[in-house]
Amino acid sequence: MKQLLLLAALLTGPALAQTAPALASSSPASAGPRLILVGDSTMAPRSGYGNALCARFQQLACLNLARGGRSSKSFRAEGLWDTVLALLNERGENGRQQKTLVLIQFGHNDQPGKPGRSTDLATEFGPNLTGYVKDVQAAGGEVLLITPLTRRTFKDGQLPNDLRPWAEAILRVGAEQGVPVLDLNAISHATVAALGQSGADALAEAPPRFDRTHLGPGGAALFSQQVMDGLLELRPELAGARTLLP
Repeated sequence: MKQLLLLAALLTGPALAQTAPALASSSPASAGPRLILVGDSTMAPRSGYGNALCARFQQLACLNLARGGRSSKSFRAEGLWDTVLALLNERGENGRQQKTLVLIQFGHNDQPGKPGRSTDLATEFGPNLTGYVKDVQAAGGEVLLITPLTRRTFKDGQLPNDLRPWAEAILRVGAEQGVPVLDLNAISHATVAALGQSGADALAEAPPRFDRTHLGPGGAALFSQQVMDGLLELRPELAGARTLLP
């Protein structure tokens, strides 16, 4: 979390990856903006933390539009980004737009070896994310970039972080565009490394769907809490929209 606070302090901009949208809360919020989640399977319904995150914000509308297998290239190429833009450009009966915060997380499927999805880290990934940022801002919304959730396969007792170069690229885009970045990659990697392999495996879906990337209920609960904590550090006004504990 210290890394998150340091990053937030360094940014000069404003504070602050399913086939159908998953609406976790349909009540418009007076406590803060609507949230729209964009990303891949580690954020998507069923396999990721996105729905669990939406459930933590009962008092605002939260749409999880993340979809499994998508990258910063294919999410746009398949027309999925058009849905986000249409939502951003909606007008209410009073002619006003709803204030919207878009959370964007890609990286897993941008890595090499995935036809139709892979992007070149040096020349494509950063510009793709920059395009999303500029689109949201042009439509009157706000952006929070999120670095990719860590994978959970240990080697010789250590947890590699093959997604770190993509995380660093996202941090650079955030600094260049003046938008905040929640470094979930660093936060989740440290957490999983401390758990060890057996503890990390408890975060996965149960067999036969078990793997060390996607999330079961335990993993969704853990990482949605981390994202919520980071989001509230950057947008403390959202605290009033949290789901009340029994």
